Amino acid sequence: MEPFDESMPRILRNRGIYTHLVTDHQHYWEEGGCTYHTRYNTFELVRGQEGDAWKGEVKNPVIPERHRKNGLGFFARQDWVNRQYIQDEQDFPQVQTFTKGIEFIQNNHREDNWFLQIETFDPHEPFYTPQKYKDLYPHSYNGKLEDWPVYGKVEETPEQVHHVRMEYAALLSMCDEYLGKILNTMDSLDLWKDTMLIVNTDHGFLLGEHGWWGKCVQPFYNEVAHIPLFIWDPRIGIQGERRNSLVQTIDLAPTLLDFFGVDIPGNMQGKPLKEVVAADRAVREGALFGIHGGHVNYTDGRYVYMRAPVSPENKPLYNYTMMPTHIHDFFSLEELQGVELADPFTFTKGVRIMKVPASAKHAAHPFGNLLFDLEDDPRQQNPLDHHALEVDLIGKMISLMKDNDAPPEQFERLGLMEYGL
Repeated sequence: MEPFDESMPRILRNRGIYTHLVTDHQHYWEEGGCTYHTRYNTFELVRGQEGDAWKGEVKNPVIPERHRKNGLGFFARQDWVNRQYIQDEQDFPQVQTFTKGIEFIQNNHREDNWFLQIETFDPHEPFYTPQKYKDLYPHSYNGKLEDWPVYGKVEETPEQVHHVRMEYAALLSMCDEYLGKILNTMDSLDLWKDTMLIVNTDHGFLLGEHGWWGKCVQPFYNEVAHIPLFIWDPRIGIQGERRNSLVQTIDLAPTLLDFFGVDIPGNMQGKPLKEVVAADRAVREGALFGIHGGHVNYTDGRYVYMRAPVSPENKPLYNYTMMPTHIHDFFSLEELQGVELADPFTFTKGVRIMKVPASAKHAAHPFGNLLFDLEDDPRQQNPLDHHALEVDLIGKMISLMKDNDAPPEQFERLGLMEYGL
């Protein structure tokens, strides 16, 4: 969180609504995430996921011969240290996270005006589960066990790809098992009549689709960008129905503020979803999505347009921040040699912020611009060549970029200057 950011948990907290976070998301105790969990009244942090720097062992861990080494350096090494302490099902961070969340509900269900966020890192890689969940997906496979694919192009055999998918399916089933315990708790405590429930995730994952593993290093195909979202709103009482309106993660904060009767800050661009849930009433015509330094993407729900940088150098590109940290560490001294103070953005509340040259680590340029029709090509296998449609979507993309106060060099990086800015 930046000093000028609007924080939904903090807004609720300041209005007397109690906020509590239970999470095993290990990045919150690294430099790049450490300003988030402190927005809540209280929080519980469960250790041990992925390569969490948790248990200390100087001696290198022994990786079972039946497992493939994934070449992820420190994180792989630390993961194998952590796994020695995660053997029985109750040891798993996901299980502890849900258990602590249920404990909070049981302790506080008689009270009004509270917000609980149960945030489990799963089904993130590594796809590590107790054997009983693996047994749900029997398959013929004689190679090394693989539960942590390395982000990049698929070079494995079809049998290996299928095996990794089955490991992922096992982890999904474990998530289903423990989400079910939340639903059972709401049943037993009769919470449905006055308690909103939102189930969502942050991104998807490529399991060999489009010839890739993971995310971030390839375009944000639908497998990554089009994510699950389930909402129970007791004010409306609708269940078992789908909605087609285009919504985004930024809509969750206004939705929760609206539910608690708290004013939504004017500079929040998300929209409360009460009327979407009630009647599929649209809150936007189009949406931007993507990752810093990658494609900038626009969708109207049917078409997806992915705009790549025009040069292999992916320049100009900057980080803008008052909190100079990457996920795992501070900005390097070399990065900070080029720092400037930028003029305020519309959302920084008059504050000038640091403008730091950014490394262009996401190689979007080789993919070029991509245009897909999700109605005719939902798996995004056949890019369209349709100049008039592309120009129309570019105009809508530019409009939203301006609404988001995108810095001028982003239009230069994407080669949009010729479109009448």
